[in-house]
Amino acid sequence: MHLDNNQRLAILLHEGIRGPNGKTGLTLLRYSEAQIVAVIDQECAGESLSQLTGIACDAPIVDSVASALAYEPDVLAIGIAPSGGILPDAWWQEVKQGVAAGLSVINGLHTPMAPDPQLQALLKDGQEIWDIRQEPAGLIVGSGKARTLSSRRILTVGTDMSVGKMSASLELYRAARRRGIRSKFLATGQAGIMIAGDGIPLDAIRVDFAAGAVEQLLMRSGNDYELLIVEGQGSLLHPGSTATLPLIRGTQPTGLMLVHRAGQTHVRNHDHVPIPPLLEVIRLYEAVACGGGAFGVVRVKAIALNTGHLEEAAAQKAIAQVIAETGLPCTDAVRFGADILLEAVIN
Repeated sequence: MHLDNNQRLAILLHEGIRGPNGKTGLTLLRYSEAQIVAVIDQECAGESLSQLTGIACDAPIVDSVASALAYEPDVLAIGIAPSGGILPDAWWQEVKQGVAAGLSVINGLHTPMAPDPQLQALLKDGQEIWDIRQEPAGLIVGSGKARTLSSRRILTVGTDMSVGKMSASLELYRAARRRGIRSKFLATGQAGIMIAGDGIPLDAIRVDFAAGAVEQLLMRSGNDYELLIVEGQGSLLHPGSTATLPLIRGTQPTGLMLVHRAGQTHVRNHDHVPIPPLLEVIRLYEAVACGGGAFGVVRVKAIALNTGHLEEAAAQKAIAQVIAETGLPCTDAVRFGADILLEAVIN
């Protein structure tokens, strides 16, 4: 399934607009090509979506899937990631209502929905349930083969999880497309796959095959593109992250783009893990990417700074401070566009 502008999308986002678990749904609001006809969040029903999120989307916020049906969606996207990856029973019943009403479902949770016998019994011709987090078939162990590609390969890396790597990647891709550069965004997480219609769910792949799965993703694009922009996951600084190293090895990047949330000093939810000065983080990523020379020289080309929590004057000051500290091009790609970052990664 690929979301395009012919589809009418309702996003299940209960407690995700104001809460911490709505990243997938909010990303769809900002970047999906589909028509967003309703957002389902009982907590925020009736409020202004654009005022709550800062995203230019005027879809109504409704209290339930049943209420969303009045806006004639044809696809229901699960835009929340509850703890443990399992929907509460009340929300699960809403998904069943949507399927019974004829909606297809895009599910980014770890818990699959397609095999569920209750949902299967409700499906009609033309309906789909797309479970994104499924390990691909035909996996291999990584071999470093992506180095043979002629394309530039830019991987976003972060000082933490959930700092904006996907958004920075998509903004870089948009800037490249506007410049007429033959480019492709390669998704590695559920929201990116929903937007691109293709990619690999890296966190659903056994770790022994993770680098190989990334490598296969790049090799499928072959030499058809000048620029491959790979969505980063996790962080080398996060004590629970296993995704970043396979991405580095699988992409064999020609350059890295570091993503950081302005002012953040510690890994989120791990106050005992400080984020080192950015120059130290840059040295770490460059050292790991080049593997002591085994994989060639790889540089951090630019820094995408997440300033969404700051007023504009404070954001500009934070960007200037990072430029002074690192000597690298820096901007907030979502807020100010990615043209500066694009220039850095293609030169």
